[in-house]
Amino acid sequence: MADENFSGPQLCQLEAHEVVELLKKREVSPDELIHASRARFEAVEPQINAMPTVCWDRAKTSSSHLDHAMAEHPGWLGGLPIGIKDLTPVKGVRTTFGTKGFAGFIPEASDPLVERLEERGGLVVGKTNTPEFGAGGNTFNDVFGPTLNPWNTALNAGGSSGGAAASLATGEVWLSHGSDHGGSLRTPAAYCGIVGLRPSPGRAGGSSPDAAFMTEGVQGPMARSVMDCALFLDAMAGYERRFPISFPAPEISFQHVVKTSEAVPRIAFSPDLGGYGSVDTEMRDHLTSVMQSLEKNGATVDEASPDVSVLENTYHALRGMMWATAMRCLPDEVRPHFKETLEENASLGEAMTMDDISRAQISRSKLYSEMLSLFETYDVLALPVVGCMPHLQSVEWVREIGGQRLDGYMDWLRFAFLATTTGLPAMSVPVGLGPRGLPVGVQLIGQPRGEASLLQAARFVELTCGGPLGPIDPRSPA
Repeated sequence: MADENFSGPQLCQLEAHEVVELLKKREVSPDELIHASRARFEAVEPQINAMPTVCWDRAKTSSSHLDHAMAEHPGWLGGLPIGIKDLTPVKGVRTTFGTKGFAGFIPEASDPLVERLEERGGLVVGKTNTPEFGAGGNTFNDVFGPTLNPWNTALNAGGSSGGAAASLATGEVWLSHGSDHGGSLRTPAAYCGIVGLRPSPGRAGGSSPDAAFMTEGVQGPMARSVMDCALFLDAMAGYERRFPISFPAPEISFQHVVKTSEAVPRIAFSPDLGGYGSVDTEMRDHLTSVMQSLEKNGATVDEASPDVSVLENTYHALRGMMWATAMRCLPDEVRPHFKETLEENASLGEAMTMDDISRAQISRSKLYSEMLSLFETYDVLALPVVGCMPHLQSVEWVREIGGQRLDGYMDWLRFAFLATTTGLPAMSVPVGLGPRGLPVGVQLIGQPRGEASLLQAARFVELTCGGPLGPIDPRSPA
């Protein structure tokens, strides 16, 4: 559903799966799409700063080498322009990781997932903005500055895939790649009114080559609709021997599952995860109203929550392992550039003990069992993505929600921790406009490797709530 005041090219209003069908029929060319994407980028980028590095000529060159023999693959993109997050290398394209220490870095090879997307007809037109090394729920860095929320350019677009979300919301691209550890796909999706899916570890690529066996950080699809998200996941999915945790794509495509689904989900709704996460009244009220609408449309909705009493320490121990590992792989000259919160993360990780690590492994297993028990009755767990509407972009992290003071810079992102810790797929789905005309997202957590049923539930939610929302023209503060 395009915004009635959308001023961009008509092609940019179409959903990705619609454009791919036009490409397959040769009713539109990749060059026409690159031209439309570039025109939209030039019109809106100064207002949002979503995709600071572009590579239009590279995309045009790639379009001349499309393998049309791949056209029967369910994830074939056929020459569709896409964005890649600036944490993921693209051969020959400046990749900064959002830090001055890599401000001039041009990789000699692409990440294997980028290679797969290009083999399947994706045309990389740019790198989307991210906070330094993806740390934080607010997208800004000392190389490119901040990304702004298209729905109100004074506000936080979310992070760390904020550039990807903003570029989708404004129609710069039709699909954009993201990654997620502490909600980095889900938070910007919620704040920018688009769909973001954190897949099961190994479903869509993997972590960095230096930490190839770690499962907490994943790559995944971001799009303007659930169907487009399914298309992009089909393009990403499949076994890749360079990613030791990867596994084969399903026999039935995710798009087919979404197209043919008549399933009505059984939903466990937990507005605050049993008191674990802080929630503003306006967020709780909106999500409660959404659950009532879903129930009126046939869904089963019950308030229910797993026991997450061990989640806090467990997630932070796993996050600490990630940062301690990353520090061993970085050149010495990079770390002095770190922002304060990133240096705190790294130092905490390096100070961890074997006792911290072993306790985390035991506790995450307990949390996984809790979720399996919940799934004996329900298809998905619904909960907030974050407990508040977006704050000003100038506020690095939120210090109070629901009248509760938050002391750590990750505390406002606590609802993201459960899926990461348990290795379960999770996604943010727009559920209409809420306070001050801003989009609201609901988080759905699915069953182990259950992306297909998760997408089915998400499609039900999307249809009930009148989505998709975009694309839109950027809106200045009133």
